[in-house]
This record gives sequence, structure tokens and C-alpha cells, in this order.
Amino acid sequence: MRSLRFLPLLLVVGLAGCQDALDSVSNKVEHPLPSKLVNKMKANDMSTRSPIMMRIFKEEGVLEVWKQKGNGRYDIIASYEICKWSGVLGPKFKEGDRQAPEGYYRIYPAQMNPNSSYYLSFNMGFPNSYDRSHNRTGSNLMVHGACSSAGCYSMTDEQVLEIYGFARDAFKGGQEYFLVEALPFRMTPENMARHRDSEHFEFWKMLKTGYDHFELTKRPPKVEVCERSYVFNQVPEDEKAVFRASQACPPASVPQTLASAHYAYEKTWNVAYTKAVAKFDREEAKQLAAAQAKAENDARRAAREAAREAEIAANGGVAPANPVVSLFTAANPLKALASGQGAANARDAADTAQQAGANPPSPPATESAPAAATADVPVPSPNPLVQNQQADADPDKPFWKIWSRN
Repeated sequence: MRSLRFLPLLLVVGLAGCQDALDSVSNKVEHPLPSKLVNKMKANDMSTRSPIMMRIFKEEGVLEVWKQKGNGRYDIIASYEICKWSGVLGPKFKEGDRQAPEGYYRIYPAQMNPNSSYYLSFNMGFPNSYDRSHNRTGSNLMVHGACSSAGCYSMTDEQVLEIYGFARDAFKGGQEYFLVEALPFRMTPENMARHRDSEHFEFWKMLKTGYDHFELTKRPPKVEVCERSYVFNQVPEDEKAVFRASQACPPASVPQTLASAHYAYEKTWNVAYTKAVAKFDREEAKQLAAAQAKAENDARRAAREAAREAEIAANGGVAPANPVVSLFTAANPLKALASGQGAANARDAADTAQQAGANPPSPPATESAPAAATADVPVPSPNPLVQNQQADADPDKPFWKIWSRN
């Protein structure tokens, strides 16, 4: 408990440290990457100016920076938690829908904004040729700082300072553009199975091909658009062929080694996807059955309450007596006496007895006075559970003697 007292102070000190770090940045555009990242790059056979690629996952809330190694393959060098992104899973459709885009976007040096109102930023290039072929509209969709989003992917200022630095150094190393893959989630069998009923599922399946190619090769896919669809790593038969978003795709194919690897990958992936779908179907069936049972119970309870309210209304607003309680009190006089109703009955009986004492009735002519006096005295029966028991029915014996053998 003692250490927890200092937690708010530590948080304040930590935030102040971040702010001090930013205040000390005299030239944020040229501010070098932290030494820890530089050392990590050296340890992973990366140069500070080697090409980069970025991946964004909405559902996981993560922006990844990947960097090229000496062997040409890419490896992740940094991962940042997205501070804010707006909208829901799915692509952006029109200006003002406050939806963060999904797709494959090329970032050129001209899209970098060193004078951003949100500390630093780069424009994602929405709408790209695919978006335009589907008449999607929007502008100024950024990755920026300030942790504020209206259709953008917003980072903290500290994060975007590093992200901007990665891009700046890659451009200085000669990279023409870097690719940003903006995806709804990691395209695993489980995630795709969970979202299989989404209206965007076919769109995501198309994006998944590029995601798969990167997972297999660890190299950014070559992205083109034709027939209003993304195509990946297509090598045209005619080297001069051009891919146009709204026109037919030129004759082209994926390199054989990649095609074979992707076929095997997809085969294994589909088996896992089928199992995931079956698993989610079972879970959904259980949830549906539980929901139906609850709905039925709620309906029965509501019906009982409605019937009782109707009975009260028909009874002039008076709740009906509980038949179980009425039967119990009627069958058990001691219980009735203990209740308020039993006490009232006892008072009524006393009043009746007092009135009867003032005007005693005449005994019947055929009945003698002693017989009348003892007529109401109970005569017990023998208890079958007690042996050698005899009831003393002597009318002259006091009634308390009847219940005792002494």
C-alpha cells in the first residue's frame, strides 16, 4: 500500500519527462531517432536509412513500423499503440463519415507535413485509385499527433516524432514511397471467422491476399488496381502494360514460387478457418439457446404479473388473498390466532361469550344440567403409538386430569 501512494506522483513525473523531452526538441523535423532504436536496428542488420513499411490494425489498435534488413526481407522495428482512430471496422466511403480508411496506401515525400497543426503528420493519400474507382470521397486523412481523430489515425506527439523520423530517414536513403497497409484486424482464421457475417467480408478477403503475401515473403507486396479491385505481385506479360483501376486487368500472373507458397498457405489457413467457424457456431448456438430460455422465462414472469394486475383491477384495486396462506391459517387455529386475523377472531369470540353470559340460553328439556356442563369437554382417544394406554372418560374427573396419568 505504501508504494501505491507514490503512483500518482510517478505518473506526473513520467508525463513531465515526456513533455520535457518534446520541449527540448529544437527541430522536430530533423530530430534523430532515439539511440535505443538505432542500436536495435544495428542488432537486426538494418541501417537507419533502409526502406520501411507500416501496418495499421484497427481492432488491435496498433501501428507497426517494419524495416528492411540486409537480406532484403523486412522485420518489425517498432510497434505503437494508436491513441485514437474514428469510426468502426470497415472502409471509408464518403467525406464527413468520420471513418478511418482501410486499404493499401503509398506515402510519398510530398505527403509528409512538417508544419502540421497536430505536431507532425503525413497524408495517407485517400482516396487512392481503388477508392476513386468506387466513388469514395474524403480528404486530409492523416497519421498525426495530438491524440485527436476525425477520420484519421492519431498518435501521441512522442510517438509521431519517432514515426516521422523513420519515414524521413527512409526517404533520405532513396526510398521512392513507403506502403501503409491499413487493415481492420490481423487476418488470422479466428478473426476472419468472427467477422464472417460482416457486410465488408468480401472486401477484407481481397485485402487479405496482400496481407498473406507479406506474411509469406516479409517483403511489401507490389500493389496495383484493375477491374476496381486490388491485385498483388502481378507480373504482366507485356512489360509496358499498365494497370488501370476501372479497366480490365492486363494479362499477368504471380511468380510461380510465390503462387505455390500461397496455395499451400491458403490450404492450411482454410482448415483452421473451418474449425474456427464451427467453434463460433457452437458458441453462438449456446448463447442463442440461453437467450431464448431467458426470453421465455421473462415472458412467463410478465404474463403472471399481468394476470395478477388484471385480478387486482377486477377486485377494485384490492390484492386477492394468498390461497396458500388462507388454507394454512384455516387449517391451523393456533397459526390463525398468532396472526392479526386470528386475534380479531378471538376478540369476536370473547364478545359473543360475554353477551351469552348476560342472557344464558335455557338447556334442552331432554338434557340434564351436568350433561350440558360437560358436553363441550373433549374426550381424548387412545394413542396407537403408546402401549397399554386407556382414556379416562370419567365425566366427573377434571379435564386437566384427563391428559395426565398421575
